[in-house]
Amino acid sequence: MLRPLYDRTMALADHPKALWWLAAVAFVESSVFPIPPDVLMIPMVLARPRRAWLIALVAVVASVLGGLLGYAIGAFFYDSIGLPILEAMGKADKMAEFNTRFNDFGFWAVLVAGITPFPYKVITIMSGWTGMPIVTFVVTSIIARALRFFLVAGLLWKFGDPVRDFIERRLGLVFTVFCALLFGGFFLLRYL
Repeated sequence: MLRPLYDRTMALADHPKALWWLAAVAFVESSVFPIPPDVLMIPMVLARPRRAWLIALVAVVASVLGGLLGYAIGAFFYDSIGLPILEAMGKADKMAEFNTRFNDFGFWAVLVAGITPFPYKVITIMSGWTGMPIVTFVVTSIIARALRFFLVAGLLWKFGDPVRDFIERRLGLVFTVFCALLFGGFFLLRYL
């Protein structure tokens, strides 16, 4: 069952419109979508390693633009859109406490969320809601997302064949670990 899905994902990753799909996923992930663009980016780089840097660049640009949408949601639509998104993630109760300290550490919050698996959308919405200076937000987002996506692309470009061989030989294990990390991350976010 996993093999056909893997083969299909690899074929889609090599599709002529794959960059557009990556851009769309990276854009919406930065404001509302729960699945990170790495899910599409990784097979794209594995399928076409020579395009690793272009793939990373598309992910960065689309992610930062999507981050601006998240910022706008927080700044202009927090009560009607932003709060329900944060409530769904179990983060609404901590808003008042978070707001009092957020802008003091705003650069670091955006940097950490942009690099780590912490949902970047939470920080984009919070940045707008708390009124973080837009220039600080954009510059930090570019730095963070570039570090994350270019690091992933670089590692896959350098070690792609062994990584791809490992994934293909141990597809069930890789899928199980990926799901455990994904759901574990959501679980930790919900109960932290």
